[in-house]
Formats: sequence, C-alpha cells, structure tokens
Amino acid sequence: MNKEIKVTDLGHKDYKDTWDYQEQLFKGIVDAKVKNRREDAGLKTNNYFLFVEHPHVYTLGKSGNFSNLLLNETQLQEKGATFYKINRGGDITYHGPGQIVGYPILDLENFFTDIHKYLRLLEEMIILTLAEYGLKAERSEGETGVWLDVGTPFARKICAMGVRASRWVTMHGFALNVNADLGYFDNIIPCGIRGKAVTSLHVELGKDKVDETEVKNKLLKHFKTLFEAELVFSKATVF
Repeated sequence: MNKEIKVTDLGHKDYKDTWDYQEQLFKGIVDAKVKNRREDAGLKTNNYFLFVEHPHVYTLGKSGNFSNLLLNETQLQEKGATFYKINRGGDITYHGPGQIVGYPILDLENFFTDIHKYLRLLEEMIILTLAEYGLKAERSEGETGVWLDVGTPFARKICAMGVRASRWVTMHGFALNVNADLGYFDNIIPCGIRGKAVTSLHVELGKDKVDETEVKNKLLKHFKTLFEAELVFSKATVF
C-alpha cells in the first residue's frame, strides 16, 4: 500500500487541459493495476492531488440535466465562459477565479475500498477547514457537498463535489468557493437543486478577499490526517 500522495498546484489552467491531464494520470494508475493483476508485476500505484483554478466554465456530470444550464452558446461567449459535459457524477456546476478546485487522483486500494467513505472524508476535510474560520459547515442528507445553515430557509452550498471512480481509482473532486464571483451561479441551477443558494468564504467572513494559499494549506493538513497519507510536494506547488 502506497500512501504517498504527490501534491501539485497547477495555478490558473484551462479546464479541458486539466481534464486531459487528470485522464493521463488516471490511466497510468489503472494500467499499472491491470498489469499487476495479469502479470503479478508488483508495480507501485501512484497517488496525486491537484490544486487548480479554472477560467469561467460550466461542467455537467454524466447523469446531469442539460436544462440546468440557463445560457445558450452565444450567452456563454458573452460571459466569457465555456461548457463541457464530463464523466464525473453529479449534475451541473461552475468553476472560475476565486474558487479552489481539488482533484485527488488516488488508488483507493492504497487507503480503503469504499467510495461512500471517500466522499464523506472529502466533505470532512472541507468541514474541518471551514471550522478554522469560525463557520459551522455541514452535510445535507442526500446532497453531496458541504453546506451552511442546513435545515433552514437560509441553507447555502459552499463546496460542490463530483467524482469518477473505476477499479478503485478516483478523479475529479471538489470545488470550494473562497473568493468566487457568485453571479456566475445565477446562470445555472447549481447541482440541479432548486431553491437553495450558493455562497463563498469571503462573503461569509465579510472580507474582500481570503488568502487562498492559507486555505489550501489548511485543506491539505486535514486531508493528510483523514487519509493517513504522506504528502510530497512537486516543484510546481506554491507552498
């Protein structure tokens, strides 16, 4: 079992380019696992954690409803946004500047083989991080992600999640609104859920801007503990 995870901060990067990079890393892990099972090759399977900030983009999960995108192609161009239908779970979401996106690409057989537990630990990482800012974040039953004021008329989502897993290898991940322009969420029905708001950490704290590097460090601290992992930082990482 290899609990070492290579952490890379890709900075500001195009969604499709990042998706392609994820697929490359994902395929490398799956290929190693297939070879191990066919040939007893004894290959170590790698684990990765990518941080990235995307230009304005809307993505729709494989089971999502296209009608939850409220813009046509011309309006997308006017907003300076792109759209992709992708191979993760979940419905539609938005990525853009001021949002911390994390893509753990893990061989879960190095940790545990339980997708439900995997999602709950990602949520817990967010919940623990937000607690350090004095916010009581929670899960909402039947709705993956992290919320504030669950069970009240003021419930609002601060972190969306959607993953893909095959042969116990994960990709895609979470999107935490830190300094996000929430106006872009008005162009979709976020995650296909009507009647609930979206928020961002800077709004909740009443600040013009929250230190995103500080937030990333807190996320990684909790991720490391929850997954009992060893983190190794690549040269591209900002930390």
